[in-house]
Amino acid sequence: MEKNTIALLYDFDKTLSTRDMQEFGFLKDIIHQSPADFWQQVNAFTKANQADPILSYLWLMLLKAREQGICITRELLQKTGQTIEFFPGVLDWFELVNQQAQARGLQLEHYILSSGLCEIIEGTPIGKYFKRIYGCEYCYDKNGAAFWPKTMVNYTVKTQYLYRINKGILDLSDPRDINAYMPYGQRRIGFSQMVYIGDGLTDVPCMRLVKENGGIAIAVYAQKSEDIAKELLAQNRVKSAVPADYRKDAPLYGIVMQLLDSLK
Repeated sequence: MEKNTIALLYDFDKTLSTRDMQEFGFLKDIIHQSPADFWQQVNAFTKANQADPILSYLWLMLLKAREQGICITRELLQKTGQTIEFFPGVLDWFELVNQQAQARGLQLEHYILSSGLCEIIEGTPIGKYFKRIYGCEYCYDKNGAAFWPKTMVNYTVKTQYLYRINKGILDLSDPRDINAYMPYGQRRIGFSQMVYIGDGLTDVPCMRLVKENGGIAIAVYAQKSEDIAKELLAQNRVKSAVPADYRKDAPLYGIVMQLLDSLK
């Protein structure tokens, strides 16, 4: 086990970004549809077909684009990532905490576990900081056009990636080794060396898995939207519930620094 390596794990939508990632460049500039209308159609499709809501939104993104004669490509999705709005301090967070970890002789690795799209996250200014981005992703044909989801991540699927990070088995095409027995001492990053940061109920399985195995789970919330986060704290599902503020003088930074100090 790599004792000096700490994994910081993040949800994306409403954890790092202020809204769902589709609501920026894709809905506004590509298919010109209001978020309320799009998500209403996703919910209706999900209910009518007894479908997974994540697969529903992935399908409707393809459908709505095709109806307007637009071909979804990786490059188009990455471009919409440039329009994402982040909570205060996010753009500086990764360099800041990496420097603090290095000063303590520690190595930080950042991971995304999101039901959003990898391609959009890759196109953001912070995409370069993640060792892996685990999220939904399309397959592309020989012309570069998206035609089918190759990965789908919902709230329970997220936990698979915690075990991949724990064991150091990051290759998604490897279903055998991830399920094989591995002694705890041989695993690359222990759960006690993980911090999971999320905003809501879809993060509960990951929060619980990390917290019950000695790690730290933190719920973040937007201004005046703390009800869910405080409910998670009251239910002992997270260690702390703090504003989604990643600046140096905010509580979240202090919590992470306390953890680094305890491990140096």
